[in-house]
Amino acid sequence: MAHVTPLSEDQLSDELKTLLVSTKERFGFIPNSLKTMARRPEIALGAAQLFNSINGPSRKIPAELASMVAQICSKSAGCQYCQAHTAHTSEGAGVETEKEMAIWEYETSPLYTDAERAALRVAQAAGQVPNAVTAEDMAALKKHYSDEQIVEIVAVISMFGFLNRWNDTMATDLEDGAFEAGQRFLADKGWSAGKHRVA
Repeated sequence: MAHVTPLSEDQLSDELKTLLVSTKERFGFIPNSLKTMARRPEIALGAAQLFNSINGPSRKIPAELASMVAQICSKSAGCQYCQAHTAHTSEGAGVETEKEMAIWEYETSPLYTDAERAALRVAQAAGQVPNAVTAEDMAALKKHYSDEQIVEIVAVISMFGFLNRWNDTMATDLEDGAFEAGQRFLADKGWSAGKHRVA
């Protein structure tokens, strides 16, 4: 059960609703995490602006890769809420079902390219505390991505670093769609909603 009750969608400011149009389209709802942040509107607005700048039309990496990076770093950080959310949006981001089902085997699965493995390896190491990214990990990343793309990959990881800490600390309640995605894609790999879903 969430430690702080999210605002209802009707209670959100018009400015925040406008910034969250793409988020609502991607998820089918406004996440409880953002509705909780909205109790301090400046924080919610800042977070929404950051999300939009990373995921906007000027993006340098495919949405599919960004989704997988977000999911792997959230798994590494242990945030059940964010794992379910990234599984929920993976299909819309272009991740094929077979690839989503094999995401935890990215190092050995033939469905993943060497470029994707390099990015996911950095995401997994960066999601840990302390951060475990090595110079060798970054050198491997540079073989496949431009500096601008690397900045974007690390921005996705960092954005989810914030969300992982937020949702795990707040025990944010999982919405139905995200919970169902967690059950479908992640449960057989040991995922459970835990504190994020009251029975």
